[in-house]
Amino acid sequence: MANTKSAEKRVRQIAKRTERNRAVKSRIKTLQKKAVSAASEGKSEEALKTFSEFAKAVDKAAKINIFQKNKAANLKSRANKAIKPA
Repeated sequence: MANTKSAEKRVRQIAKRTERNRAVKSRIKTLQKKAVSAASEGKSEEALKTFSEFAKAVDKAAKINIFQKNKAANLKSRANKAIKPA
């Protein structure tokens, strides 16, 4: 338990950031699944459109340090590899 006012404030800030980060990560996972499933169903236009949304979201997350930049690149690479054969 926090003992000082500043420690209590940090706890509140961490809770807010955690919730925000969780929402961003969840959205990224959803976009990745949508892109890969669209590609596997043969909907290449939809897959490419969703992939571009996914890549944009991953880049933004990396920019604000939700993901480390190499992880962001890795995520985009894997998703692209899954979409390309379609």
